[in-house]
Amino acid sequence: MTDPANLELAMLQVDEVAHLIKVSNKTVRRWIAANELAVVRFGRSVRVSQAELTRFVAARTPNNSK
Repeated sequence: MTDPANLELAMLQVDEVAHLIKVSNKTVRRWIAANELAVVRFGRSVRVSQAELTRFVAARTPNNSK
C-alpha cells in the first residue's frame, strides 16, 4: 500500500512545476488547459505528479542519439 506521506511529496503545485522547468505559471496552466500536462484535482487545488512531470519533459526533450 502507498504511504500517504510519500504521495504528498510526489505531488507538485503549479508554481513548483513552473519553477522546476523555468517557465511561467501561466505557461504551465496553458499546458494543463490544453490537456498536455495531466493533473490531479482536489477541489480547486491542482497538483502534478512527479512522474507526470518527468513524462512531460521527456516527451519534449529532443532525442540526441543518431
